[in-house]
Amino acid sequence: MTPAARAKVDGAKLREQLEPVVSELGYDLEEVSAQRAGSRQLLRVVVDADGGITLDGIAEVSQAVSATLDESDVMGESPYDLEVTSPGVSRPLILPRHWRRAAGRLVTVPLTAGGELTGRVLEADEEGVTLELPGRKPGMPGRPRRLGYAELGRGKVQVEFNRPGAKNDEDEPAEDVVDESEESEEPDEFEELDEQDEDEEDEAVRQPGDDVADEVAAADEVAAKHEDEQS
Repeated sequence: MTPAARAKVDGAKLREQLEPVVSELGYDLEEVSAQRAGSRQLLRVVVDADGGITLDGIAEVSQAVSATLDESDVMGESPYDLEVTSPGVSRPLILPRHWRRAAGRLVTVPLTAGGELTGRVLEADEEGVTLELPGRKPGMPGRPRRLGYAELGRGKVQVEFNRPGAKNDEDEPAEDVVDESEESEEPDEFEELDEQDEDEEDEAVRQPGDDVADEVAAADEVAAKHEDEQS
């Protein structure tokens, strides 16, 4: 392999070329890195946006980045694999947009003056962030605290399985509630149907010829009565 192929990719130059491409599509370039994987390079591009980024958005960015790199020599002569992805919850909260997109999430952040805070992000702007800190005692409501970014270190989102207001909580169906009092008043219609079924069953028991036998028996009874009257 030639020295040019082995040359390390210039990360700053790579970001300089890709950031305008990503921004034009309406996304933020959060991270770009290149590392060698055998004889190839693995180029990892992390993008994000307010409200997150969809799979279609990922594909759109991937196509645009690939086209830009094909027209450039920033990756050198060695072959490479391109990976475009969105940041996970492990991404540190550093910039104002990171904090803004973490609204509603529980975070832990070190303070530059010492110590550490854990609270829920209420809001964030270009100047700082407002956290809802736990109540002073269990059961007491939380209290907001405004902090400037100069007071904060790198924040970290905490994983919550039952986060308040999360979509998966809202989508969970409510359990069916059975009112036994309504059930006890309902079966009138079914009782009528049961009685009708019983009548039909009684009729079904009669065998073919039963009607003829009834007529013969009635005729015999009339004849016997007539003979008694004559005698």
